[in-house]
Amino acid sequence: MLRSVLPAGIVQYRAAKLSGFLEAATEARQLIGGREVDPKVLQDEEPAAVHVIEHPRLDFISYPYEWSFPGLQAAALLTLDLHLDALPHGLTLSDASAYNIQFVGARPLCIDYLSFIPYQAGQVWLGYRQFCEQLLNPLLLTAKTGVAFQPIYRGTLEGLPSSDLAALLSFRTKLDPRVALHVVLQARLQRGVTARRTSIAKGVRLSQTALVNNLRSMRDWVAGLRPPASQLSPWERYEHTVHYTPDERAAKARFVAETTQAAQPRVVWDLGCNSGEYAELVLANGARTVIGFEPDPGALDAAYRRAVAKHLEFLPLALDVANPSPSLGWRQQERLGFAERRNADFVLCLALLHHLVLARNLPLAQVIEWLCALAPHGILEFVPKQDPMAQQLLALKPDIAPDYDRATVADLLRRHARIERETVVTGSGRVLFAFARA
Repeated sequence: MLRSVLPAGIVQYRAAKLSGFLEAATEARQLIGGREVDPKVLQDEEPAAVHVIEHPRLDFISYPYEWSFPGLQAAALLTLDLHLDALPHGLTLSDASAYNIQFVGARPLCIDYLSFIPYQAGQVWLGYRQFCEQLLNPLLLTAKTGVAFQPIYRGTLEGLPSSDLAALLSFRTKLDPRVALHVVLQARLQRGVTARRTSIAKGVRLSQTALVNNLRSMRDWVAGLRPPASQLSPWERYEHTVHYTPDERAAKARFVAETTQAAQPRVVWDLGCNSGEYAELVLANGARTVIGFEPDPGALDAAYRRAVAKHLEFLPLALDVANPSPSLGWRQQERLGFAERRNADFVLCLALLHHLVLARNLPLAQVIEWLCALAPHGILEFVPKQDPMAQQLLALKPDIAPDYDRATVADLLRRHARIERETVVTGSGRVLFAFARA
């Protein structure tokens, strides 16, 4: 992965490099590693490049509207920590874009060297508004209202404007002095922007001590934010409440472990990862990294907490596979969609098929074809209609999937892949299929 430094960024880049901060932040695992290479490597794509930095390639690029609440929180805290650490080196953050953060497993990592510029005495934080809109405000939306920030963030791309957040918060919440300062006041200022006020704002000076105190205060506030209890859901405890006996659970785990050991996958996509039980299992049996996808906020947050607590190479992301992230931004190429980022060599689809077919009314044949196209190897769990979980899905709706049965699923799988193993793992007839693309 190559990054060019154009003439306009030379002074800032060289100052950051000479300060020793880039090296220190890299050693602290806060900043992505990088080394300068011959600029000629980009002479065709970027002939004006003065410096070219080579960074290690990341397994997966994710976006803030896909992160869990604690994931976005970790990104916000890293941004504040980097700013605090940069100031003693004579640097400040020129911006606070959430898109400057990526994840290695569940660990946030800054990927933008050029955001660090020389600090000028009395300078205010130029990225303050961006920090609020892209990192603080989405967290506040969920913490104060219980509304998941991801769908709104995906629709706005650049975060949540303070004016929009202020309109959604209760009067009582707005009485909090921190909310009043960082949300309500900012909303009023943004609505009343004039040339005169802009000129006054440019003249505001802030001592470094005051800036540090403000950053630390903001950090303490962000670190203490939590989703309300109302956001919890049954899916967060799914692995403990699903209808498996201990022997059935052990049989399923054994099948997943043995199949993973045989495949030795580099990148696993876990569709409907819930709280991450099977992501952890495949990592323990030879997988290098797991990207999980889970639409339920409670289960997603539990999965992220598991990844952090156990230091797993596991990144759980908010995504409904029936309504995945599309390609967004300039020319629909700035933020790539779910399909465009496909990079798995193994896919887990455990206890998901019946939700897509029986609950979401998706055509069984298309779901199987889509699944087999995601990765060359994988595991599919078939949950029959007589299973208690499937019965719950069918309780209040007509059954419009007459072809949903084990034989049809197996036949459809064989159209696109080779079934390497299959086994019944529950008394209700749940079946696991291990497949390899033909």
